[in-house]
Amino acid sequence: MKKVFSNIWTKRVISLIAALYAFCVCRLCYFSVFYDIHIGSKTTALITASVISMIALLLMLYSRKQIVTRIASFIILPAMLPVVLLYFGEWELIIPIIITGVVILLLSGAGEGIKTAMGTIILLLYIFGALGYFLFTSFFVSSAKSTIVDKGVSPTGKYRYYVENTEDSSNGSTAVYIEPNDADVVYNNVTFTLKSMERVVYLERPINEQVEVEWKTETRDEITKELDDISKSISVTLERSDIEQFGESLESRLELDDLSIDEKFMLGLTAHDVSPVRLDTLTDEQLEYFNLARDADGRYYIIEPPADLLERLKSTGEENIYITDLDQRSLTLFNRKYAYCILQLNTKMLLKDLDNEKLEALGVSESGDVMMFNGKVCFRYYVAELDNYFDTETRKLSLDLLG
Repeated sequence: MKKVFSNIWTKRVISLIAALYAFCVCRLCYFSVFYDIHIGSKTTALITASVISMIALLLMLYSRKQIVTRIASFIILPAMLPVVLLYFGEWELIIPIIITGVVILLLSGAGEGIKTAMGTIILLLYIFGALGYFLFTSFFVSSAKSTIVDKGVSPTGKYRYYVENTEDSSNGSTAVYIEPNDADVVYNNVTFTLKSMERVVYLERPINEQVEVEWKTETRDEITKELDDISKSISVTLERSDIEQFGESLESRLELDDLSIDEKFMLGLTAHDVSPVRLDTLTDEQLEYFNLARDADGRYYIIEPPADLLERLKSTGEENIYITDLDQRSLTLFNRKYAYCILQLNTKMLLKDLDNEKLEALGVSESGDVMMFNGKVCFRYYVAELDNYFDTETRKLSLDLLG
């Protein structure tokens, strides 16, 4: 048995435990940035974190001279900084990991000089990180007092809501929040919920003491009819891929907007015409006036591309630069050369022009939840899915995550 534990390959294999532990700490760091934590039993969490950390520490000490363990010892404490700041107060989870990180850093097989340098850097990270975080959050401390007066889950279980009364320096307010209920990460005794996913669907001033929440299930057809009865001009913003999927050409959706009076007269319009002008209604001479041309395939390109656009595209200008190939930033650079008008790609489509097949392609379910607050409809699953209220797959860093 002694030969087994003194074997270099045994230590190298055991050092992978250090990498696994460091990976778990980094995952916890990721969760602390994008998720709120909810611990069931704090005693259970303390015992679990302590036992796992103790076992990992013993195995890391055994393999402390291996390069993998040394690298892991330098990762654990920096990765725990966001956890300490954003999960401040969850000491039953934080303390065992911090102790493990400190001990393995001090006793790892790295040289004393490296450990001293890393220890100093980590200490400074914690000091300035904590100082910066608490100074930043202190500027956003609100004196308003908020109380949750009702909460629950929709019939399908896809959404959850809460009604919050806020007392402030004015006459207060009542707000209804909706957030996804199917994006939680659930472990035994610990649940992580996505941050900044709540959406205000109803806001009323002053505080309304009457709280009556009702849910019902409606079909896609029923909601389409309801929205169409409200307004015939409701539009939906589509992605380029959606437009092409629906059999429309991007070229047919290119248009000029904000035209000057002289430009309108040149195009045969009156001064009172305010609608955008589609490029496919213009002659070659009119297109040339706007530094545009149309090739044999009906695609629109720039006759004389501006220098800053060529630089961004890393193009010499020898080949045609087509409008539909430009991203929004490149299109903005081109529009700077216009005195008044704006060339744009119209990605909007009227809701009344979207049939069931198109709505399904856009991700709208056949039926779903509709919420009414005090008798008024304030939330429809249909609109939430169409406008992508809850993008649970994308992670974006923002200041809201620090709240």
